[in-house]
Amino acid sequence: MSQITQLLAPKNIVLDLDASSKKRVFEHVGLLFENNQGIASSAVFDSLFSREKLGSTGLGQGIAIPHGRIKGLKEASGAFLRLAAPVPFDSPDGKPVSLLFILLVPEQATEQHLQILSELAEKFSNPTCREALSKAESTDEIRLLFAN
Repeated sequence: MSQITQLLAPKNIVLDLDASSKKRVFEHVGLLFENNQGIASSAVFDSLFSREKLGSTGLGQGIAIPHGRIKGLKEASGAFLRLAAPVPFDSPDGKPVSLLFILLVPEQATEQHLQILSELAEKFSNPTCREALSKAESTDEIRLLFAN
């Protein structure tokens, strides 16, 4: 099983989220992690926004991998969101984003964090995978796409 699948709980997969901006996406993600993992929504929001100020986590092709360090987190955790309508994300290609994988890691995480980001970037660089993620109809389908 891939590292991605291990840290992506089915309840952390949201399909066709209605969000009007990057800020709204991060607010929703904060609530998602608070409700499902007990991580304070404000800590998630602040961590993601702080990282975003260093440079956009938009990769291009409608993809973003927002990520942040969370004090007190024991192990990496992830969420996948597919937006109902793309939102601006300051991506290098200027295209708005509709597929996001959010990665939260412990404050001290280094090598594992980079391995997961690398695995995600590789997965998202595949046009067939992006297309399948855009059309998947269930959380099981999404998990299967990340597993293979």
